[in-house]
Amino acid sequence: MKIVAHTHAFAKARILNGFTQRELARRSGLSYGYISMIERGEKSVGPAAAKKLSELLDKPVEELFRIE
Repeated sequence: MKIVAHTHAFAKARILNGFTQRELARRSGLSYGYISMIERGEKSVGPAAAKKLSELLDKPVEELFRIE
């Protein structure tokens, strides 16, 4: 099983919160490249990263991510 982003919802939440990918990366402690790949659905995330990103984007985890 892996946790992947609902790409449209993730990008929309990031933009509506006023974050660039680089700013979200800086605030989350993740790399810019990793944020970019998450947003394109190319990388999965761990539970801690999903929780941190959801908190920063002020959305429930299940709204931004799904388990495959």
